[in-house]
Amino acid sequence: MSNKYILSINPGSTSTKVAVFLEEERLFEKKISHSIEELSRFDFIIDQRDFRRELILNFLREHSFDITLLSAVVGRGGMLTPLESGTYLVTDEMINYLSGNVIEHASNLGAILAKDIAGIVGIKAFIVDPIVVDEMDDVARITGIPEIQRLSVFHALNQKAAAREAAKRLNKRYEDCNFIVCHLGGGISIGAHKNGRVVDVNNALNGEGPFSPERAGSIPAWDLVQMSFSKKYSLSSIKKKLTGKGGLVAHLGTNDVREVLKMIDSGDRRANLILDSMIYNIVKHIGSLVPVFKGNIDLIILTGGIAYNDYVVEKIKDMVTFISRVMVLPGEDEMRSLALGALRVLTGVEEAKIWKYKGGKK
Repeated sequence: MSNKYILSINPGSTSTKVAVFLEEERLFEKKISHSIEELSRFDFIIDQRDFRRELILNFLREHSFDITLLSAVVGRGGMLTPLESGTYLVTDEMINYLSGNVIEHASNLGAILAKDIAGIVGIKAFIVDPIVVDEMDDVARITGIPEIQRLSVFHALNQKAAAREAAKRLNKRYEDCNFIVCHLGGGISIGAHKNGRVVDVNNALNGEGPFSPERAGSIPAWDLVQMSFSKKYSLSSIKKKLTGKGGLVAHLGTNDVREVLKMIDSGDRRANLILDSMIYNIVKHIGSLVPVFKGNIDLIILTGGIAYNDYVVEKIKDMVTFISRVMVLPGEDEMRSLALGALRVLTGVEEAKIWKYKGGKK
């Protein structure tokens, strides 16, 4: 079997992360930062396509890497319509959708840039587990208001990668496992992984679930309605309170748990209460998913950046170990997760899926 070189591309709002892998081995990588001045030249994110592509190609030239060695290029999936988990072939239909009238998000460039660079050498481009992965059971979607349904928008790439790694460590197939996976970052998503499908998960993008460093989480609906109609706030300011300016930021002025712990060490009792409350809400949400499995849970998995924090991890473990054993897989190696998704297709472990637009929008 020939060596499989894979280029991973993860576009963010102010950066483009790039990495080259030889199968599972990371050869070199770089986070290419983009200044406000550079990006101000573009009216829309899609207009940054050529600019970012050239930066990626320059990165490869700097490392004297011959792009004809590549077996595949894989990008972070964008704001497509809901889809099943997996590795998807980047098609012209996908590119046309992401280039058109779709929610603006930097991740939309992932598939586009992957396709552009793959096209240079005549190889395939893929995306893996975008945030719009939707495997929820229908019963989990319904709310008490018929006009509103729960949506599956979460850290699918990292949750799936952590779940697969945990299954590997158990010497089991992911599809044969029952996990509760907690991604602990700026946003917090907690998913019920039942036999390889995330059958229930909070909408972490819009702040549903426990409050987090940047998101308000699920809050009393009546009070939110009254606040929204008080004429003190605009629609945009309410949205900011829910996502970006909620959670730890709203209470303590920082989204960094390490800074909160410094406050606690200096004797700030309110900071201690707020952090413990966030942890309490995380644990409560974990507990709410136990009935999904009728109590038959292989592992509770803690992942994401905050999973490096001993204070948070130990507090969570102390309250949930009666439910199941806890495995801690800190961080989120998105670049490697992307490469592994492409590698599974290249080696025949999985078959690449094809996304089709079926109408509607996210």
